[in-house]
Parts: sequence; structure tokens; C-alpha cells
Amino acid sequence: MVFLKRLLTLSFALSLAFVSCQSSPQGNLLNPNAFRSAMNDKKDEILLDVRTPGEFKEGYIKGAKNIDWNGPGFNEEVARLDKSKPVFVYCKGGGRSGAAVQALKGMGFKEVYDLKGGIMNWKSEGLPLQNEAESGLKGMNTKDYHKLLETDKLVLVDFYADWCSPCKKMEPFLKEIATEKADILDLQRINADKNTLIAQELNISGLPTILLYKNKKLVWSHLGYIGKDELLEKISTFN
Repeated sequence: MVFLKRLLTLSFALSLAFVSCQSSPQGNLLNPNAFRSAMNDKKDEILLDVRTPGEFKEGYIKGAKNIDWNGPGFNEEVARLDKSKPVFVYCKGGGRSGAAVQALKGMGFKEVYDLKGGIMNWKSEGLPLQNEAESGLKGMNTKDYHKLLETDKLVLVDFYADWCSPCKKMEPFLKEIATEKADILDLQRINADKNTLIAQELNISGLPTILLYKNKKLVWSHLGYIGKDELLEKISTFN
């Protein structure tokens, strides 16, 4: 029963998302600084973090309430919120919050705002998080990262996360490219969630992020999904 309710809610959210692609929302998708300013301007706002509890513990925006979008109790917990209050929603990169925003609108919330690019974009702007100092940045450091670039080959770096749908879609053909171009190319896939230190140092603001290096120098970068043929064409220009 819970699964059916979640499926119906998601279907409704996706249908609304399609409509929103036809006409842009009325300023509800905000960049980090606009998102922060809007929160400061509102009274009795609700700040909703729709990531997993584990992600939330690693660092969250002050005042946020954590309700996992993928959790079984999302609908029930959100239904307890005051629909008359403005709601500000964010996740890691923007995908889950976008779906949650549409679902909230479908449930009768009138004023809902979405953080563009999620908490990764928030951090790239140097905005503060709670608990980040306690949890600590983790993973490889700059020295470790530069060791990956010590080769005569091109180096293709893929910053990804396990929850990122475009990342999962790209993974098979990235590995194909690594095999097909093994004589000229090294592929390095870096989990951004497990390597938060280097992700912050490189200002990785969204996923997937693709970086291409030649002779240890960054020659090309791309944020978001890119197809195999287009990626191969780009690689060939630097070969």
C-alpha cells in the first residue's frame, strides 16, 4: 500500500515536472544566494532537507528538517507540515528536491522553493553548513588527486555519486571508452560523497562532473549528462 502511494505520488510529480518544462516556474528555482536571501525575507518558513539521514549528518543548512524523499514515510511526515507556510527544499544536487517540490505542490503547498544545484552548489558558493566541522571532510587530498594525473595519457576524471541517475547511465559507456581508448586515456572515477575534500577544493557543484586533463592541465570540463559519441568526439580533439 505504501509502495502504491509512493508510486502514485511520483507519477504525479513527474507529470507536473513535464508541465514545468513547458513554462518555467515563477522564480521557485533559486541559486544559493537567492535561496538564502528568500529564507531570510520570509517568516515562519520551513526548510526541508530531503536527503538520507546519513547525508544529513555530514552537513546541513541551519534550521533544516530532514525528511528522506526516498524514505517510506515521506508523504505522511510532509502531510503534518503547515501548508500555509513557505517551504524551502534542497538535496545533494537538485534531482530529489525537484521531484519533492512538485509532489509538495500537488499536495497543496502553495509557496515552495527549490535550491538550484542542491547542497553541492551551496557549498561551492562558500555558504555555511551545520555539523560539517564535526563530520569532517574526507577522502583524497590535492596531493592524492595530482598523482592520478602523472601520466603521458589523457586523464578523464568522472565525479559521480551512487544516488545520481545520470551518473549510473554514463557508467557503462565510460568503462567502454576506458577499454577502447586504453592506449591514450586513463579513466578515474571519483565518488564525490566519499571524497568530499577534493570535491570542495575543485569546486564540484553538481554531478556528474567530467574533467579532461592533458599533461596534468585541465583542458575541458562538463557538468551533467553527456552521451558517448559526444564525449568521444571531445576526447579526440585533444588526442
